Amino acid sequence: MTSQPENHKDSEDGQPLVEHLIELRSRLLKCLIAIIIVFLPLFYIANDIYTFISEPIRKYMPEGNAMIATEVASPFLTPFKLSLVFSVFLAMPYILYQIWSFVAPGLFNNEKKLALPLLVSSIILFYAGIAFAFFVVFPLVFSFFASVTPVGVEIMTDINHYLNFVLKLFFAFGLAFEIPIATVLLVWTGASSVESLRKKRPYVIVGCFVLAMLLTPPDVISQLLLAIPMWLLFEIGIIFSMTIKKS
Repeated sequence: MTSQPENHKDSEDGQPLVEHLIELRSRLLKCLIAIIIVFLPLFYIANDIYTFISEPIRKYMPEGNAMIATEVASPFLTPFKLSLVFSVFLAMPYILYQIWSFVAPGLFNNEKKLALPLLVSSIILFYAGIAFAFFVVFPLVFSFFASVTPVGVEIMTDINHYLNFVLKLFFAFGLAFEIPIATVLLVWTGASSVESLRKKRPYVIVGCFVLAMLLTPPDVISQLLLAIPMWLLFEIGIIFSMTIKKS
């Protein structure tokens, strides 16, 4: 006789979890649909996008040279992969909005006031990191590679290898530009303090150069172009953390 109320109570306790899972599935489905909607027109102009992305290296190729495809399916799969990744990049604001909509109801008002600007800033910083890599880093790196090419060696880069190289640097610089957000979150959540972060500055600088060495090609220019901005962004994060602490 007592089992029925207990079962009824268990079903009531489990209902919120089921509702959250249903909502999570719905939002993930919306994110997937958004990526597909963005992907379809991008795939139609995938070759033009790849031409634009490959401009930094083609600019420094000897006259008459061109990029090559060493695999049978590369002429199709490489632009396809580029369009798919770019679809995720472009749909990121909507994806983060869905994440925010799922998390926001569980936040307090003061948490929402800080979380929303951090979310918007993270999107802007990620795009800024990609733009910095494409417009600043790539020309310098490829110019350096072209200048040190041995005599008798012609630059004929495989299109798939180049895309992997580009995407790796896009992710590296995009994530590196999130350092101010990570710094602010450490102070805001109480995991660290401004004073503690300042004391750890020498270790952070060394860590920036180590990460730059691991994430970039084995040349000094690209490593410096990632390590120095990472350090400066860390300092910017400390400044914003001080502002939040005072408020």
